Amino acid sequence: MQTHRLVCHPATPPVAVRSMEAKILSITDSWMRVRWRIDGPGKLVVPRFAGRGRADNLWETTCFEMFVQQPGDTGYSEFNLSPSERWAAYDFTAPREGMSERDFAREPDCAMRMGQAMAIFDAALPRSQMPEPPFAVGLAAVIEEEGGVKSYWSLCHNSEKPDFHDPACFTASLGRLRAA
Repeated sequence: MQTHRLVCHPATPPVAVRSMEAKILSITDSWMRVRWRIDGPGKLVVPRFAGRGRADNLWETTCFEMFVQQPGDTGYSEFNLSPSERWAAYDFTAPREGMSERDFAREPDCAMRMGQAMAIFDAALPRSQMPEPPFAVGLAAVIEEEGGVKSYWSLCHNSEKPDFHDPACFTASLGRLRAA
């Protein structure tokens, strides 16, 4: 699977973060595994452990996001994943329209590992609750650093304000899976 460099929105520069990348690590019958890597996490604000569970407004602090859209569809799904282990999943009928909670019978598994030079956030999403490939993918992150500074990272930015919901930012893809 390909590693994707995330770009910081020019209107929201980070304090210490130097770069970010994201990658779909694997997809099996059970799990879709995704990784985000942050270079320069020295001032990163990491939400405190809250235990697994659905929660809204995770984007108000450090949060990792993935969007998937099937070919020819105006609707898409959004997955928000927090180092606190809280998560959210939504379906939209069009960009920022028709939002509903996406059913998730089995919770995602999230883990944050911190080092001096880099931080890694891994998420495993239950495959049974994911849309079926092929689909376009948007990978993004809200990064909060000390002092309340927030930067917005995505595969690309097409407007004056950060907008992870812009389908033009869903530039990664996952093709149809082959039967084993």
